[in-house]
Amino acid sequence: MYDTEMITKNRNTILKEIEEYRKKDFTYKSGHILGSMCTQPYPIAKQAYMKFLETNLGDPELFPGTKEIEKKYIKFVLKLLNAPKTSDAIIGSGGTESNITAIWLAKKITGKKEIIIPENSHFSFEKIASLMDTKTVSIPLNKNYYVDIKKLEKKITNKTAAVVGIAGSTELGTIDPLPKISEICFDENIFLHVDAAFGGYVIPFLKQVGYNLPDFDFKLKGVSSISIDAHKMGCSAIPIGSLAIRDKKWLDEISVEAHCVSSGNQSGILGTRSGGPVAAAWAVSENLGIKGYKKIAQECMNTTNYLVKLIDEIGLQIIVKPTMNVVGIRVKRPSEIIKKLTKHGWKLNKMDRISCLRIVVMPHVTKRIIDEFIPDLEKICKDVGEI
Repeated sequence: MYDTEMITKNRNTILKEIEEYRKKDFTYKSGHILGSMCTQPYPIAKQAYMKFLETNLGDPELFPGTKEIEKKYIKFVLKLLNAPKTSDAIIGSGGTESNITAIWLAKKITGKKEIIIPENSHFSFEKIASLMDTKTVSIPLNKNYYVDIKKLEKKITNKTAAVVGIAGSTELGTIDPLPKISEICFDENIFLHVDAAFGGYVIPFLKQVGYNLPDFDFKLKGVSSISIDAHKMGCSAIPIGSLAIRDKKWLDEISVEAHCVSSGNQSGILGTRSGGPVAAAWAVSENLGIKGYKKIAQECMNTTNYLVKLIDEIGLQIIVKPTMNVVGIRVKRPSEIIKKLTKHGWKLNKMDRISCLRIVVMPHVTKRIIDEFIPDLEKICKDVGEI
């Protein structure tokens, strides 16, 4: 199909160069990436992804089998989120795209421009404000690092297009009091978008193994849409996120006629969409099932509790008791500590707004890894005067 005379560099030479570049990267497999909300994909994800590498869900009649897989995966997501029969979902690249689409939808439905967001909301909402000419109204957090309900209520006006609630914040994994926020939004007839990009694949499974966590999904009558990412705790391949919507008729608000492809009409942002990530996510969901995801979530929480115990033993403090598998360590010099930890082969994130180191205890972060990490953390914190 491709003319070999076109080749300007030997295939093996290129692959060797690629391998050298890849060696410069940190890897999830090493366990030394401690600050990411992504993880090493479950083994079947890679196999499924590669089989659908050339497929395009933007032109579904060319790839009917791929489209069928997407429908099956959407069914899994909607069931996980307790969605009603009226619901549907858009598959995209991740939480940022899902958040953009949700606010686009809210703005079109309401004709309004103000978006109420928690102080710790994802940075994608700042992109949204710039992209869609919306105004964000930020609500402070309480001492437990979730949104202050009374202050939120006071900010709702006749200009409010949507309220955003968080189920698993990027900073500390905290969950807003969504049952109460849902009641407020339902009574005021306001679009409520729940950003569960991280928590969507954690909260349902932790609740099933006995953790006392609030409802965040479509069980709450005021919830309009939910973002959830399979490439985070869904253990699938990057990039894939889903936006679940309570009423599929709303998609008509953001639907356009697609002239040059077989989809007829398209809703959402992307046109061309690879079927690879969708096939990977569906394969993982089938392979693991609810039982497998419950086990992963429980193991991550066991490791999280172990990490918190060791942090306390070396004389450091956490910001707040973990709601899920995210830990914030209070320090005065996060940038300096991060730089020194990087030299020791560890990659963490700093949260400058609350002056802390963030560790996300993903499936690739085991107790053995924590045992290797803590001595380096302790030594560096002593060197810089944190302990």
